[in-house]
Amino acid sequence: MLKSLLGRFFRDPDGSLALIGRLLREQAWQQRRLYGIAFLMMAVGAAATAATAYMIGTVVNQAYIYKNFETLTLLCVTIILIFAAKGFAMYGQAAIMARISNALVAANQRRVFDKIIRQNMAYFSGHHSAEFVGRLNFGTSSASNVLNQIANAAGRDLLSLVGLIGVMIYQDPLMSVFAFVGGPLAILSMRKIIRRGRDIVRTQFGGSLLILETMQETIQGIKVVKAFTMEERLRKRMFDSIAQVEAASNKLASVANRNSPVMETLGGLSIALILFYGGYRVLKLGEAPGQFISFIAAFLLAYEPAKRLSRLNIDVSNALVGVRILFDLIDTPDTEPANENKPPLDVTEGEIAFEKVSFRYRANEPVLDGMSFTANARKLTALVGPSGGGKTTIFNMILRFYDPESGRMVIDGIDASTRSRQSLREQIAYVGQDAYLFNGTIRDNIAFGRDGVGEEQIIAAAKAAYAHDFIMSFPKGYDATVGEHGGNLSAGQRQRVSIARAFVRDTPIILLDEATASLDTESERRIQEALARLSEGRTTIAIAHRLNTITHADKILVVEGGWIAEQGRHADLLRKGGRYAHLYRIQFRDDGDARPREAAADHEISAEM
Repeated sequence: MLKSLLGRFFRDPDGSLALIGRLLREQAWQQRRLYGIAFLMMAVGAAATAATAYMIGTVVNQAYIYKNFETLTLLCVTIILIFAAKGFAMYGQAAIMARISNALVAANQRRVFDKIIRQNMAYFSGHHSAEFVGRLNFGTSSASNVLNQIANAAGRDLLSLVGLIGVMIYQDPLMSVFAFVGGPLAILSMRKIIRRGRDIVRTQFGGSLLILETMQETIQGIKVVKAFTMEERLRKRMFDSIAQVEAASNKLASVANRNSPVMETLGGLSIALILFYGGYRVLKLGEAPGQFISFIAAFLLAYEPAKRLSRLNIDVSNALVGVRILFDLIDTPDTEPANENKPPLDVTEGEIAFEKVSFRYRANEPVLDGMSFTANARKLTALVGPSGGGKTTIFNMILRFYDPESGRMVIDGIDASTRSRQSLREQIAYVGQDAYLFNGTIRDNIAFGRDGVGEEQIIAAAKAAYAHDFIMSFPKGYDATVGEHGGNLSAGQRQRVSIARAFVRDTPIILLDEATASLDTESERRIQEALARLSEGRTTIAIAHRLNTITHADKILVVEGGWIAEQGRHADLLRKGGRYAHLYRIQFRDDGDARPREAAADHEISAEM
């Protein structure tokens, strides 16, 4: 029966015993040497506590019964030494346990981060970034808390309790029975508290994620918040989440401490019985008070560790909620494996071809539908067309953020899926519409392009991107901080730093995603010059909505409805009068500049004819 019950507990992967067993195997075992030293320190402290309780009775007898001053002096000196040993043991135990805790938190933080970066883009699109921060903080600290609670309970509290109970039994076995009269009742009072506590902790964690999510979105979107006067709505959303967490925290405090009245009442009952019986023996039977005093001291010293042990199940059960959250993430299968068993991709020419590629993000909603095209090596290929046609998805395929459902993406005649993702991405430099900069210095952000880049290469890349002059205008130059998301720089400056990062990367393939969108005319001109330098001699694919920026492209692909509607050079497509010509004339008519530009286009066609 017992074996079947234990087997059921351990077989349930979310059961308390199974989670604790996994923590002990995977994490505590690695720290076994430090745990051993800590337990030794705890044993010294427990022995000192028990010895103190025992010696108090001896001191009382020597002082008041035997009137032996010399022995009393020796005992007092011994007590000083015992307390000193206990102090050093407590210090060693605390320092070692803190070191273990820090090591466990750090190891789990590394595991969580490593797990996160091994996921594909689809995984991130289904989760809010605040969730990962919450799991990182709550989950990793919970694992450390569980192991610390178990170690302290098994070492400090249990050893102290055993030693003190030994003193109590040695001094008076019958009085020891009175001391434990309330034990069974205290255990029964825990069962409902444990179940209730788990549900409250889950609610508390969910509310904390909402707080983190709202705070993060408010700060990152503060311009939109103020421009659309969203302050009151977000304030209500934040305050509701805070109220939810506050209510859950209050419930948890109430439930977790619900056993205190029971424990104190039972403790009072035990003390009353002990005092009555002990006093009767001293007053009526004439026994020496030292034995009684020693027993009382041992009982009072045992009371706190006994209370902590009685709460252990509650505290561990609540902390295991965070452990489950941690293991849920750690056990998530890698959706973007490292592919270390696949050979690296060696790009020689840089020709990229899509061969009947089909893909969809959601069922029954194809984004690419049997698409085929070739981006010629060392040439500029432009992708144009209405939003939602599949242009960004083409970039996602080239970078292998996603793999085709059918068809192949081929580079230099090699199916990219047969090569490692990392080696493919190492051959590509990407410049996006929203230049993402990491919090740090301008030098750091440029150097992110490639490991081991030197100062001369950073400066050369900045000059090539027309960024050196504005960088040197800052008091700290390349050591100027860019702020969160590059907030200390203008949009054009961020874009030029991003292009400098691409220069440093020095790859045979360049992907440009609306790299000059939303810029003023002067910034666009400088960045266009920088991009022209960057693209020289490299296979470049550019997404463009402003068609005047790609009229010089070697090939223009009109992407619409998940396939290539048209392709050719600018003049040829205008002459054809098809979809591209329609988009071109609509765009410049909307810009109020149709006739001059159309005239220029007609002149270009005539010249070629």
